[in-house]
Amino acid sequence: MPLRPNLICSLLLACSLCNLLTAQAPNRPGADWPSYGATAANHKYSALDQINKSNLKQLKIAWRWTSIDEATKLETKIRPWLFEVTPLMIGGTLYVSTGLGQIAAIDAASGKTLWTHDPKSYASGKAPLYGFTHRGVAYWPGGAGAAPRILMGTVNGYLLALDAKSGQPVNSFGNNGVVDLGIGWSASADRASYTVTSAPVIVRDVVVLGSGLGDHSGPKDNIPSGNVRGFDVRTGKMLWDFHSVPREAEFGNDTWLEGSAKSSRGVSAWAPLSADEALGYVYLPFSTPSNDYYGGNRPGDNLFGTSIVCLDAKTGKRVWHFQTTHHDIWDYDPPAAPTLTDISVEGKRIRALAQVTKQGFVFVLDRTNGKPVWPIIETRVPQSTSGKEHTAATQPIPTRPAPFDRQGATEDDLINFTPAIRAEAVEILKKYDFGPLFTPPSFRGAVSLPGAQGGASWAGAAFDPETNTLYVPSITRPTVMTLYEKDNPRFKGVSPTTDGFSGGRVALVGPQGLPLFKPPFGRITAIDLNSGNHLWAVASGVGPRDHPALKDLKLPALGWPLRTFVLATRTLLFAAQEGPVGAERLNNGRLEATHTIRDAKLRAYDKQTGAELAEFDLPTNATGSPMTYSANGKQFIVVTIGGSNLPAELVAFSLP
Repeated sequence: MPLRPNLICSLLLACSLCNLLTAQAPNRPGADWPSYGATAANHKYSALDQINKSNLKQLKIAWRWTSIDEATKLETKIRPWLFEVTPLMIGGTLYVSTGLGQIAAIDAASGKTLWTHDPKSYASGKAPLYGFTHRGVAYWPGGAGAAPRILMGTVNGYLLALDAKSGQPVNSFGNNGVVDLGIGWSASADRASYTVTSAPVIVRDVVVLGSGLGDHSGPKDNIPSGNVRGFDVRTGKMLWDFHSVPREAEFGNDTWLEGSAKSSRGVSAWAPLSADEALGYVYLPFSTPSNDYYGGNRPGDNLFGTSIVCLDAKTGKRVWHFQTTHHDIWDYDPPAAPTLTDISVEGKRIRALAQVTKQGFVFVLDRTNGKPVWPIIETRVPQSTSGKEHTAATQPIPTRPAPFDRQGATEDDLINFTPAIRAEAVEILKKYDFGPLFTPPSFRGAVSLPGAQGGASWAGAAFDPETNTLYVPSITRPTVMTLYEKDNPRFKGVSPTTDGFSGGRVALVGPQGLPLFKPPFGRITAIDLNSGNHLWAVASGVGPRDHPALKDLKLPALGWPLRTFVLATRTLLFAAQEGPVGAERLNNGRLEATHTIRDAKLRAYDKQTGAELAEFDLPTNATGSPMTYSANGKQFIVVTIGGSNLPAELVAFSLP
């Protein structure tokens, strides 16, 4: 609930919220959902249990909220990407950001709009890097005379602070509620190559903000840095600036050989962040350096690219780091916020961090010092023979938990529903180079499995702190990674690196449009973090079993190779999937696509077995992680749907 003037109430509430934001012992959020992942530990979990196995099938849609973007789309003719937000809920009010960068407060019980704020990010000229999309806001409970606030980084590079009750800018923050994130950039910096799509995280009254940069081309000197910065939550004053690419004489600069750290490298923390209020630490998943698929002009391991970095939130000083892929040329950057929790391993209590990855691993580290909970072995991997590329000799391979998705490509992994389908699959695979995980890109084209859009995604995992079970959605989606030279006709349209080579990727599709490798094509895996053992895995969605080539085979659920969003409660696991994305295109510099509806369901699973218990129709497919809360004594589950060419909405389910 918002703070009241009474000092005792304020202190009690502040303490309560601090407890929610720390990852100490099993945290059990109550009625509210005060952070993007429920808490800054990013569990995507609630202890609410009004909705349970006994009454689950009675769930009905209680209300639907149409995004304020729908009216703006008609007025401006600007189409956002998707509606990817996960709302916050504090004291009976939901807070959301929209694809076009607007902010709204909504009554949590009825779905009625309370206030809106439009910073008109879409009106600033050239569209931001990924088109228009945004995933959430942050809440600060106030204190010492300051009222509660909503904070958001905008897609065009500003940090906003609004009064949580009225939606008005906080005049004492920055310049009338706005901090320009472009201060300190060079005069040639291209603002449209910089964006903020994820919610800030607030720890010890410091707002920590990442960003998104173009990492698929370059390096380009006009791309701003991907530094992570901390701001005073009361004044907006910048407190520190952590260099994502270490400068000369800084720790890690020696991992960029031949002076390659001097150029802009696209390393940024675009995904959601996590924080531990008790330790005062913030945890940053950093992206791949540019170019994603070719690193010949950036020899070395390239810190802090594709790394988890722990900072002291007050000072911005590095506490520890762990690089999950050395010299990344697969776009295997950590795509989601780390999950923070306390686990018990062989009788020892450990303050842990679990990071899911695109390559299908869970890296489990001690979050106080970054040391592996179970051994992570530097293992020799295939080496590149193309161009000037100097691949890393070894890559870190966790011994526990086992991978949660397919890794590497062999003929044995190909779909084999019928002999004819398998024969087609073999012919497709033979067109390319292929091999184990970390097979490097090649001029012929190399199969990457999981691909850059496979494994885990920004949807992240859910975690039950009462059983220490991690629920990981993942995608078996291969890509072909190809290197190009300037004299190659296919090089046209690809941004070259400074030495005349570049890399790119395309999705790899199997026979007759089916996936190339065996099902499940999308899955959910439950992992016991006390032991590192897998408990179960199930297909996510029915998959293409009605395809003309498969419809007579009476197949079980195959899963879709599409992003799945999960939510854990004390009693159930909920999941919902995105729909297919049509051909992407640029419209006046804005990335757009046509999205279609397929198997649009909210599903509920038994947390212990993975058995599907019920499914509920959604108007369109999910586009953001679901969340839950209690308002007026009733538990609600809210799913984000639509956007782009489909209506952007929140859909709230509850019992009658």
